[in-house]
Amino acid sequence: MTQKKLKMLLVDDDPIFLQILSRAMKKRGFEIFSAENEQDALELNEQHKLDYAVIDLKLEHSSGLQLLNKLNTQSRNTKILVLTGYSSIATAVEAIKLGAVNYLCKPADADEILQALYGLTSTDEREISATPPSVNRLEWEHIQKVLQKQQGNVSATARALGMHRRTLQRKLLKRPVRH
Repeated sequence: MTQKKLKMLLVDDDPIFLQILSRAMKKRGFEIFSAENEQDALELNEQHKLDYAVIDLKLEHSSGLQLLNKLNTQSRNTKILVLTGYSSIATAVEAIKLGAVNYLCKPADADEILQALYGLTSTDEREISATPPSVNRLEWEHIQKVLQKQQGNVSATARALGMHRRTLQRKLLKRPVRH
């Protein structure tokens, strides 16, 4: 009797990253379904009983958090991991509240993703930095927190922060500072 392959959905708007991660997960024995946008991801989730999903936080025309919520509504049994190059405490907390099993910062390799999905990563193993975060990092975190409160509305966030909308958009397009 052959063992059933676990099904995994990968959602990212970067086709090269998607292809590389798909290949790596196939080598690890998964049946892979890939989507570059929210609509395709939801259709694949409806068609196949998925065991796992790895979704990017920042998709081209939508938010990974919105997709996370919709995927959870469609299927409660799918373990979902949010993967992002634009991490913040606010989005990590929101992802977990919406039902993600974990939240990882890019770059992450296939083994790190699987460890996070299986719940094998432990915060006890990570070193806590003795240096406080930079002012730029704190600004990024605050912007993300306010953006979350404003439900992703950039104009409302700019008003709440007292800055011009275009300035906020430029800040959101930049990658966050690591420390």
